[in-house]
Amino acid sequence: MSLLNNKEKKYTSIDGMVRTIEQERDINACIASAFSDDAGKRALAYLKSISINAVSGPEITENALFHKEGMRYIVAVIEARITKHNKESKNG
Repeated sequence: MSLLNNKEKKYTSIDGMVRTIEQERDINACIASAFSDDAGKRALAYLKSISINAVSGPEITENALFHKEGMRYIVAVIEARITKHNKESKNG
């Protein structure tokens, strides 16, 4: 049995999927790039406004709440990937 080097090693990502470190870095770089310019930052701010920053009252239905939580999860994954990319870029 051959040993995998660190780049080939698979691990569970923030989104629950199993990928190599190289695949993760590529995804993080793509997402960070997509949201790095002014338009991307405004788009991310919009996504946050309709998900993470949106407050629901007691009248929200169960299904609507599940939908909103899914939106929040996606935005949180995007932000986490941007943060991870920026930290790795800073550290080399």
